[in-house]
Amino acid sequence: MGRKKKTLHDYAAEFSELSVKRHLLERGGGEEAAAVVVETLYCTSCQLPMRVRRDRILEHLSSGRHYRNRRLLRQHGLRAPLLLSAGPGVGAGLPLQLDAPSLLSQPSFVLATATGSVPSSPSYPEPLAARQPVVAAAPREDPTPSTSASHPSSLTAFHLRIAPAPSKQAGQRGAAAEASDGPAPVLQPGSGIGLALFGIGLVNKAFFQSLMEENGCCLLYVVEDQLEEVELTFGTEFLAGTRVLQQRDADVALNDQRVSGAIICSPPEEASEIVIDALRAGKGVFCERLPSFDRQTAEACFDEADRCGRPLVCGFYKRFDPALQFLYKKVRDSQALGRIHRISTISSIYPAASLSFLKTSGGIFYNAAVHDIDIISLLLGESAPDTIFSLGHAFCADMAYLKDADTVAVSMKFRSGAIVTLDVSQHCTKSCDQRLEVHGSQGTLRVDNQNPLGITEHGTSVSIYSQTQADRYRDAHRELFRHFLRTLKGKEPPVITKEQFLWTIQVAAAAEQSWRNGSAVDLRSEAIDSSVIKTEIM
Repeated sequence: MGRKKKTLHDYAAEFSELSVKRHLLERGGGEEAAAVVVETLYCTSCQLPMRVRRDRILEHLSSGRHYRNRRLLRQHGLRAPLLLSAGPGVGAGLPLQLDAPSLLSQPSFVLATATGSVPSSPSYPEPLAARQPVVAAAPREDPTPSTSASHPSSLTAFHLRIAPAPSKQAGQRGAAAEASDGPAPVLQPGSGIGLALFGIGLVNKAFFQSLMEENGCCLLYVVEDQLEEVELTFGTEFLAGTRVLQQRDADVALNDQRVSGAIICSPPEEASEIVIDALRAGKGVFCERLPSFDRQTAEACFDEADRCGRPLVCGFYKRFDPALQFLYKKVRDSQALGRIHRISTISSIYPAASLSFLKTSGGIFYNAAVHDIDIISLLLGESAPDTIFSLGHAFCADMAYLKDADTVAVSMKFRSGAIVTLDVSQHCTKSCDQRLEVHGSQGTLRVDNQNPLGITEHGTSVSIYSQTQADRYRDAHRELFRHFLRTLKGKEPPVITKEQFLWTIQVAAAAEQSWRNGSAVDLRSEAIDSSVIKTEIM
């Protein structure tokens, strides 16, 4: 027997940006009139009917039009308006022929809003359907809701021209706000590569220090709505040659030809849109966190980088740590340990991240464990384990409220036979604890905690040396940032490939799924949908 044909609801469940909409159409006239219910697959952000072809769906979801619409809705806090069919004259293109090879342009519709109908934006192409005068009427829609798991209602988005929100009072804005209203920054000769920074909420302190100390670049723009946070983070002296913009003015930075690179420090749920826009503006992109939790969206970001011929560098900083790089050369290049039997890591973070940070950064699996998973895959030379099992607990009541864990243990077995254990915790009272051991057939190598004093502490009541996570990996963040600058100059390609990144977030998704379900996940036979998993804790 062949494979079961996917339904519209299957596609809506697979792609979180799609939903199924039901239309009630009347056929015939007079006493012989009959009502027919027709289902159509729609993009809820763009309100476009979709052809049921996977390649066309992926092409649309990675398009600039789709990302701009999503950004408008999120940026201005809009709720998707209700879409009403304008009648059989306007909706002549429906029902759609679902096996057609391409997408239809958007037909004319009327939006039910508080202030009346809202026309589509003139900046987009004209629809194929002829424009006709339409009168808003009561919707003739089937009241049965869609069965899509990700979009249970028929509320949808539309192209809108939004007037900028009023700015804060001048007395509350300070020096950063003055920079926002001032002229374009001047790139001095010899000052290096021009950069623009988007968001500061999730940025690492060690990376900030690298950005401020590096001589080969110049920060021309900071795009952030929280202007006071910008001042506190950088200081007015550093911002003297930098223009601070709000999110609504991000295009100013992207359209500046002096900007060669964009640094994205926004939450992963927002980062993908900025990544796509920056790449299409001809900028190289450094994503300090993850470009997306969703595997398909992340893949679209890398594909866009290939199409635009610009580098996309992701922030897997641990592989740039000098100690771990030395270990990699011994294990992989020199084969000093022979065949690898076991690898164990301990990653206790100090100080613990704030709850708001953990919520927006993806929780313990996507904020912390994902970096250890990347290192393990690098050391073993294997993309993903065959089997993965996780245990975890929320010792902090606030973490339990977020439905996340603050302490997890992840066990993995790879095809080569290697067994890996990851211990990750948000609880470390005195200093961060970062250790890694590799056991092979010919010996063992271990990376211990590092401190400049060289004194080992056992059971003392007072901490001899307190080391934060940023202190421990300061060199790693600096080398990662310098690697990004070299990619902008064309001296080397990004070392973190699309395949490596996609497998890493897929393993992180499997680890989280195992913890939530209380059972092992077999990656040889199961496909992990990270977008579904992340909706449980956001």
